[in-house]
Amino acid sequence: MNALDGRDLTLDLAALRAGDPVAGQTATVTLPELRASGVRVCLGTLFALPRTPGSPQGYVDHGGARAQALAQLEVYHRWADAGLVRLLTSRAEVAAHLANPDAPLGVVLLMEGADPVQDADDLPFWVARGVRLIGPAWGRTRYAGGTGAPGPLTPAGRELVSAMRELGLTLDASHLDDAAFWDAAELGVSMIASHANARALVPGNRHLSDEMARAVAQAGGVIGLVFLNRFIRPLPEGRLDRVPLSELADHARHYAGLVGWHHVALGSDLDGGFGAEKAPAGVTRHRDIWGLLDDLPPTARAGVAGGNWARWLTTRL
Repeated sequence: MNALDGRDLTLDLAALRAGDPVAGQTATVTLPELRASGVRVCLGTLFALPRTPGSPQGYVDHGGARAQALAQLEVYHRWADAGLVRLLTSRAEVAAHLANPDAPLGVVLLMEGADPVQDADDLPFWVARGVRLIGPAWGRTRYAGGTGAPGPLTPAGRELVSAMRELGLTLDASHLDDAAFWDAAELGVSMIASHANARALVPGNRHLSDEMARAVAQAGGVIGLVFLNRFIRPLPEGRLDRVPLSELADHARHYAGLVGWHHVALGSDLDGGFGAEKAPAGVTRHRDIWGLLDDLPPTARAGVAGGNWARWLTTRL
């Protein structure tokens, strides 16, 4: 969404901030900032924004959702054509990319909310364009209950997830409601949670229960931690308390106690939707997220910092 909000993400962070077209959100991520932060590969999202009272420009039907996702996809391909990123679509491509220190930022495409997909038969269209992971829900979609919108997989959702399994796509459980999550788990699809904190520490269906975290790990998946203050400590919407990174480390330790450190990683979510104002204390740009590692056991740091995602991407993507 950052690029479609008018932000030129090819700029360094200082230059973007000097003329940022997005009001009220201090940018934390650009392509040069990710490079300076040491990021080699990331999950790049296609996110169609639904219409809500706060987002009157959002989509109201499949056609609107599809148009948003295609516009974002065009940006990624334009960056790839310019040599600014490399779109990665297989385990072998990720492994070769990680072995080349001079490669540009590697991007694995993840669709967050599946409303851009017309139906299960439409999945090959998106696979051909590089999408490798799909989260069926954000809020409620045609496919699943999601954040703040309880419900199971719909019949179309069950068809979608079954088709994802057959095509070797991975499901991102980050926004799935519990009922939809367990429906998907029953279908045996590959599963991760790219950005989801622990419900044991922050109530609500946006976060993973202990049972859900165990199911993601049992499926071989990785859980990415979210750097949004109200997902770290229970806070009302709009509160700008700067939560210390040590409290996010509590989420990491909670997950590690359930499933082991090799399933815990960084998710960040510092790619739009909120700015540095809502990030933990000391996090004003992407390269600051590494401060979390200081609050983790030394033996766990390399895995959380990227090793666990690298293992998953090169063995399960």
